Amino acid sequence: MKRIEIRKKLEVLLPEKRFEHTLGVEYTAAALAMVHGIDVKKAAFAGLLHDCAKYMSGEEMYKEAKKYGLPISEAEKDNKELLHAKLGMTFAKSKYGVEEEDILNAIRYHTTGRPEMTELEKVLYIADYIEPNRKPLPRMEETRKEAFADLDHTMVLILEETMEYIKRKGKTMDEITLETYEYYKKNGGKL
Repeated sequence: MKRIEIRKKLEVLLPEKRFEHTLGVEYTAAALAMVHGIDVKKAAFAGLLHDCAKYMSGEEMYKEAKKYGLPISEAEKDNKELLHAKLGMTFAKSKYGVEEEDILNAIRYHTTGRPEMTELEKVLYIADYIEPNRKPLPRMEETRKEAFADLDHTMVLILEETMEYIKRKGKTMDEITLETYEYYKKNGGKL
């Protein structure tokens, strides 16, 4: 399916603010890819599809994940909205015809990250956080500047903010997020 067709489909499916966010991530992922020498079309495509399952409620996502036989972590049971990444990967493949593993993995890991992410995965993870429609978050200006200079260090900045947010909200931390933070703190942190 072509990007323009997917964009039209998502505009109908997603709430207006979510669709605006999606377009912001598509644009930001492409911009980051240009700067870092990554396939721009793949980055934009991953950005467009990253939240393709976000039209459902958390409970609906949980039922769909079970239907597809997707593994569900304790953190995902506690916060069912996290399942949109795994479902997004599944829908990108089954509903939108995406076959490229690198795009599917970028969608899969755009919320939790993972140790040893590919450059495309990092670009999508970062674009999701810094895109222009995001409400201002602590250190956003610094994070946006760093994203165009050093992807690994940007991962550390975003993961620190994410973990602080999860603790403040009293949510269950997904183990892979902690593993990702420890990996990038050790291998990409310049702090």
